[in-house]
Amino acid sequence: MQDFVSLDRLEKEGYSQIISYPKPDTGDISKKLAEMRRLGVTALCFEGTKKIGNVMVLGKGHVGIVVLAKTDSRLAALKIKRTDSGRASMQHEAEVLKIVNKVGVGPRLLRCSENLLLMELAEGKPFSQWINDLGDSEDAKYVAQKVLRQILEQCWRLDEVGVDHGELSNASKHIIVQPNNVVYILDFETASTQRRVSNITSICHYLFLGGATSEIVRKNIVDVDPASLLEALRAYKKSRTPSNFNVILEIFYEKI
Repeated sequence: MQDFVSLDRLEKEGYSQIISYPKPDTGDISKKLAEMRRLGVTALCFEGTKKIGNVMVLGKGHVGIVVLAKTDSRLAALKIKRTDSGRASMQHEAEVLKIVNKVGVGPRLLRCSENLLLMELAEGKPFSQWINDLGDSEDAKYVAQKVLRQILEQCWRLDEVGVDHGELSNASKHIIVQPNNVVYILDFETASTQRRVSNITSICHYLFLGGATSEIVRKNIVDVDPASLLEALRAYKKSRTPSNFNVILEIFYEKI
C-alpha cells in the first residue's frame, strides 16, 4: 500500500533533502511547497528505484528529482528542480514536452511552475532491464519486435518535430516499457530544438550497433546487418526523409 505524506508533514518528517536537493534551504523549501499547492499536489509518496539518503524516489537527474505525487484527480510524476541544477526554471523542459506530446512522445505534461514539472505517471521497466527479463522464446521475440518498432517510430517523430533528445546513444535510463508493452521516452531535460537532431542515429547505435543491450537484441530479437544499417544511417543523415527512414525500417524487418 502506498504511503503518502501530506505537504504539511513533509518538512516535519525529514523530507527537506528531497524537496531542496542537494543542499536544503528553508526559503527554497517554502517556495516549492507553495508551488506544489498551486499545481494541485496534495501529497507525495517516496517509493521507486533510486535512493537519496534513506529515501526512495522515482528518478534522479542532473536537473531534478522525480517523486510520486498525488493530486485531487490522479497520481502523477513530479519533477522537483535541484538547487544546483544551473537552470533558472523548469520552463525549458515543459516547452519541449509540449512539442513532443503533440506527436505522441513522452509523458504528458500536466502543469508546470518555476521549480516543478507535473507529468503523467509512466510506470514500467527501463528498456535495458525489460529486454534482459524478457527471455528468448518466440512469443518474447514477437513482443520485443513490436517494442523496437515503437522506439524507432517515436525517435523518427522526434526528428520530424526538430527535438534532439540528446541522450539516446545510451538510452538505458531514458526509455521505459510499461506492463502493456507501450513505450515511453523520458527525460527531456537536456533536449534541444537548436541542435541538429540525431535521435534515429543515436537509438540505432544503442539498439543494434554497440554495447551490452545491442548484443542481447542481436542475439535474441533481430540480427540487423551492421554494414547495411550504417549505410542507411549515412543516407538518412544527409537527407532526413520518410523514404530514408523506411529504408532503416526495412533493414530491421527483413531480418524478422
